[in-house]
Amino acid sequence: MIWLVLGIVVFLGVHSVRMVAPGLRERVIAERGEGTWKGIYSVVSLVGFVLLVWGFGQARMGAPILWTPPVWLAHINLLLMLIALIVLASYAVPTGHIKRAAKHPMILAVKIWALGHLLANGDLASLILFGSFLAWGVWNRISLKRRGAPDHGEPALRNDVIAVVIGTAVYVWLLLQGHQWLFGVPPIA
Repeated sequence: MIWLVLGIVVFLGVHSVRMVAPGLRERVIAERGEGTWKGIYSVVSLVGFVLLVWGFGQARMGAPILWTPPVWLAHINLLLMLIALIVLASYAVPTGHIKRAAKHPMILAVKIWALGHLLANGDLASLILFGSFLAWGVWNRISLKRRGAPDHGEPALRNDVIAVVIGTAVYVWLLLQGHQWLFGVPPIA
């Protein structure tokens, strides 16, 4: 479980810099340049991500079961994942109504993903991983509210269509093979 926790601390820690040390990013960029900041940020993020994925795989094998979720919660999770992936895709395309409504679509997608996986998994490792991401997402959203809403510009319906197509395509790929390939767990038992 130590590798999972370490991975979460490293990954979410680097993604929390603006919340815990608001001026650090700007100072590093001013002193060393944006390329240095992005390089450090990327390497630390990647190390944290690898640690948490590997640590989760290791922790899941011996994690105690805290509760056994009913089957219908797995179905709710499947629906939530489709929504999360569409919201996440809206982050990557120009402004549509989905992006404007979400305000911070990547953070909203993380919260939906974490909640869905908390509902569908009852072991301690899942509680630690997905609970950490859900708590981080809530904390990050509160932090962003203090800084004000982003101006995404004027929404266009075609961008929503693009987000729905991309999100749905990724969802289908994850259902058919991606989730098993990436994480070793089939999304549908």
